[in-house]
Amino acid sequence: MAEKKVVEGAPEWIVLFADLMSLLVVFFVLIISFSIQDDKKLQVVAGSMKEAFGSQKVKKLSGMIELDGSPVFTHTRQPAIVENKKDTDFSDIDHSSKRKQGAEANTHDIEQTVIERPRQFATAAASLRQAWQEMPELTEISNNIQMSESPEGLNIQLIDEDGRSMFRTGSAQPYNRTRKLIEAMAPILANLPNRISITGHTDSAYAQNNTGYGQWELSSDRASIVRRILSANGVPHGQFYEISGKADTEPLFPSDTLLAANRRVSILIMSEVPPLPIEHSISK
Repeated sequence: MAEKKVVEGAPEWIVLFADLMSLLVVFFVLIISFSIQDDKKLQVVAGSMKEAFGSQKVKKLSGMIELDGSPVFTHTRQPAIVENKKDTDFSDIDHSSKRKQGAEANTHDIEQTVIERPRQFATAAASLRQAWQEMPELTEISNNIQMSESPEGLNIQLIDEDGRSMFRTGSAQPYNRTRKLIEAMAPILANLPNRISITGHTDSAYAQNNTGYGQWELSSDRASIVRRILSANGVPHGQFYEISGKADTEPLFPSDTLLAANRRVSILIMSEVPPLPIEHSISK
């Protein structure tokens, strides 16, 4: 009786498994071929397939992505500095007080203005409000005080209201509450480097008296008395730039020059830089 030969080799299930894997690979390739063609995506997919089958031995790098594999960010090849048209040499100008910092000459994107508004204005306005709030007797005249910032500087106006005036009628003498208000301003203004301009204004209702004392004299005298109060409470003499009276030529309400609000004294903290330090003023 002939002996049955036993054929040695791979088991039958290996053949079935190989066919299944081949079909999966073909299916995967068909999906890729039917999708939207993108060179970069194809390069990434190709690199991933090579890594999966263990056939990728050399990696080629260019820029920030791997051409034959997945994106990498470990290093770049042949890096170069991109020139900037704003590149300049370093500047020896101190920019520490500016919003944008740095020692480069091109630190600023905009040119500096000829006259910059001092940053002390905001602090000064807050300090003045706090000083007045601490004086209960000034509560009733709080509406008589107006502060506004303009290119010329910080303007503080002491304005009359109907039934509540800052100065005695037809006189340069202020009421006691007005004097206290001005005295409270003096220490704050004295700490500023800015020069001060004081201007008096009247309405059109005031008429010249028999001695010839009229709107011009009254407005000038009120500005002068404000300067004297400030000076007596610590504001240096050289800090005053101009003391003047405008009579009724610059009404606050041009449509009605008889309104009480046109009677006012304006204290302007000027935004310009003083030509000389106050302590070196000749007139001190």
